[in-house]
Amino acid sequence: MRAAQIQKYSKKIQVEINDIATPQIQSHEVLVKVKAAGVNPLDILNMNGSVRMIADYTLPLTLGNELSGVIEAVGDDVLNFKVGDKVYTRLPLNKIGAFAEYAAVHEDALSMMPGNLSFIEAAAVPLTALTAYQALHDVLRAEPNKKLFIPGGTGGFGAMAIPIAKSMGLTVITSGSERGRARSLSIGADQFINYKTEHYADILSDIDYVIDTLGADEIKAELSILKPQGKLVSLKAGPNYRFAVDSQFPLWKKALFGLVGARLDSLARKNQNEYRFLFVHSSGVQLQEITALVEKEDIKPSIDSTYTFEDIEKALIKVSTGHSQGKVIVTF
Repeated sequence: MRAAQIQKYSKKIQVEINDIATPQIQSHEVLVKVKAAGVNPLDILNMNGSVRMIADYTLPLTLGNELSGVIEAVGDDVLNFKVGDKVYTRLPLNKIGAFAEYAAVHEDALSMMPGNLSFIEAAAVPLTALTAYQALHDVLRAEPNKKLFIPGGTGGFGAMAIPIAKSMGLTVITSGSERGRARSLSIGADQFINYKTEHYADILSDIDYVIDTLGADEIKAELSILKPQGKLVSLKAGPNYRFAVDSQFPLWKKALFGLVGARLDSLARKNQNEYRFLFVHSSGVQLQEITALVEKEDIKPSIDSTYTFEDIEKALIKVSTGHSQGKVIVTF
């Protein structure tokens, strides 16, 4: 089968399309014929080695973290899936490889695809939807009738996070460029801030939760709008000691991440707030809940562009520039 691989970590966007063996499935795995795969900033981080402390891989590495496709074979002990099922997944951290014609996937990471989505649309959902779900349910433990701010929520993440947050009874505020206003409001945002004409820190206060998508430079301003005991979870600013403990990392990694995250933790403590970091993991159970919500509310992901597998390098370059409005998808 063909697979997009890297031979070494590099800042350059450079992948090889290689012919490799189709993966052999274990007893609890299925073999998925990949129809489409989402291209994400995480793939760029996997390429340049930025997340090696969280997820280190043997090289050569087949890239790609999320996919949609059709099951071609099932392991002896697989209970909930059969040949021919249309499925989608955020691949387990220890076994990525969505940029290939086939993928072996543990059944615990899988869900049936939402019936209202095409393969291309479905491939845009797992990573962002699970990130939003885990941020809101697992990390923030968000409660109904509280206020949530998502800065920069007009892209692929916001397209999933806003409806998930609304389904939990939250008041949702987001920011972005003016062209994202109509879509953000149409999918449930209660308030939209045009970041070019207003700064959220000047108009917001008493916020219960923030999901940071912008990174370390914004954390101070984001914390300033939280009420005391408010919580901020970052997808980008960096891990801290709490993250290392939750991830059950060894002692030396806990110490290292404690140092790395000390400034962010200190900023949060000054405001009587809590700083958390999230690195999304696979969960078929959570993805099944997301599937039900996507079907019930007829949620559609925000898709920027699609590329053929042969043009995967162009897709990765598009994502690396940060200029995509929604998800970039590779089709097989």
